[in-house]
Amino acid sequence: MEIFYVPRIDGDKVVLEPGESLHAVKVLRLRERDSVMVTDGRGNLGEGSIIHAHPKKCSIHIDKIQRSSRRSHYTLHMAIAPVKNSERTDWFLEKATEIGIDAFTPLICRFSERNKVNHSRLEKIAVSAIKQSQSVWLPVIHPEVPFAEFIRQPFEGDAFIAHCHQTPKPHLKEVVLPCRPILVLIGPEGDFSPEEVEMAKAAGFTEISLGNSRLRTETAALVACHTIALINHESITSI
Repeated sequence: MEIFYVPRIDGDKVVLEPGESLHAVKVLRLRERDSVMVTDGRGNLGEGSIIHAHPKKCSIHIDKIQRSSRRSHYTLHMAIAPVKNSERTDWFLEKATEIGIDAFTPLICRFSERNKVNHSRLEKIAVSAIKQSQSVWLPVIHPEVPFAEFIRQPFEGDAFIAHCHQTPKPHLKEVVLPCRPILVLIGPEGDFSPEEVEMAKAAGFTEISLGNSRLRTETAALVACHTIALINHESITSI
């Protein structure tokens, strides 16, 4: 059954926004009484049927709402320097949302080549990704923040900084623990500066590697997401 996104499920009727309405009525050719599902990205999944198939304001009667809890065994916050080609940041957020992240922060670093992101576009990409993966939780997309300001923010959990400097450091898979809140920093094309690495270490971050290959920013970030998801999946299935 097709899943559509609405910002809020409140009561027994919802109206899809114009883009979702157009997709439902003109692309999928759904009509009155066709069954659909809707999510608000906040853990709610509504099951219902179309009562007015309008291409700009398709309305749906909600018969049942299922509430899903966020996964309780771990959370993942990725703080990443936006790359020069914004489509690569878009690609990361899409794939990471499908895998499962809870928060995304664009990190402005010394060597950053891009200091702004299109939040509206990122939100649309995340919405599309939860529909694709049939998830009911949207990641929180935070505003851009300077590196020094971000690492001073309190965080309850395990914090890591990935970089390519030639210093001894363990692979993420060797140090990440399952069932924990996790924060990972990924730097820009020019990597974190030595000063930024030292600042992060002083703030309690653990230096980690993501392998021997020199990865693009968005690739490194996705490797971190997948590694953490896999370790947590294995810890749950082994119980």
